[in-house]
Amino acid sequence: MVHFLYSAFSDESGEATLQGQIDACKANGITHMELRGFGSGPNINNITTEKAKELRAILDKNGMHLSAIGSAYGKIKIKDDFAPHFEAFKNTIEVAKILGAPYIRIFSFYFDSDDDYEANRDEVLRRVQAMADYGYEHGVLCCHENEKGIYGDNAERCLDVLQNVRHLRGVFDPANFVQCGVDTLKAFEMLEPYIEYMHIKDALYADASVVPAGEGDGNVKEILRRIAQHEGDLILTLEPHLQVFAGLEALEANSETERAMPVHAYPTHAASFKAAADALKAITAALGA
Repeated sequence: MVHFLYSAFSDESGEATLQGQIDACKANGITHMELRGFGSGPNINNITTEKAKELRAILDKNGMHLSAIGSAYGKIKIKDDFAPHFEAFKNTIEVAKILGAPYIRIFSFYFDSDDDYEANRDEVLRRVQAMADYGYEHGVLCCHENEKGIYGDNAERCLDVLQNVRHLRGVFDPANFVQCGVDTLKAFEMLEPYIEYMHIKDALYADASVVPAGEGDGNVKEILRRIAQHEGDLILTLEPHLQVFAGLEALEANSETERAMPVHAYPTHAASFKAAADALKAITAALGA
């Protein structure tokens, strides 16, 4: 049976400092982090290598591991200039090496409504290949995430990228597929051989809203049940994206305002982070994994 490793986009804890994010992860039984942002300060895409060394010291002091770098590379339009984007990517690969992150998540470029997928396919593959090759040569594996609005936002084009770019693996995000109207079980069956790790996020087809894992249309429980039959370690990275309503806790219990709030609205980021972690752990506990 597979051994699940719990990770998270630690900035969704609401903490702006690395130490705060580490503490939030530890409080929720999360042993790994996918670093992305630090409040209003620099994010993982633009920190210097010197800053990365400072962060590494904090990680080591706390015994915390990175599962991946939650980069935004490939989140520009296919018509945008790739050269400066790629130069920034190279710096982030150096940051990943310093931080000890084995993976960096990437994307396959945004398309406007009038952009033709087939006409731009070769350019997509060229750009993704450039990143995958550079990462591989420097010891960091690029993992492509399915994201709404990019080339690989449905199962077929996602498979196209994964099959045709060497040194590339996949990050499977159920909620993103739901928000694109994709059947997640069919997508999982197509992409399973290429999946390196998962983002744990669930959503509803009805309104695309994000809900705790197992409470949406993403078939998260069934997908994890199937993965649990495998051997080895697999990273499950929480990406809560749950609605935080500042002041919810101050409302009267019987107020019409509170009753009208979405079911999954939380008073703080810490509360939403905990709810997401608890939902995932309930699923894996039921699986015995």
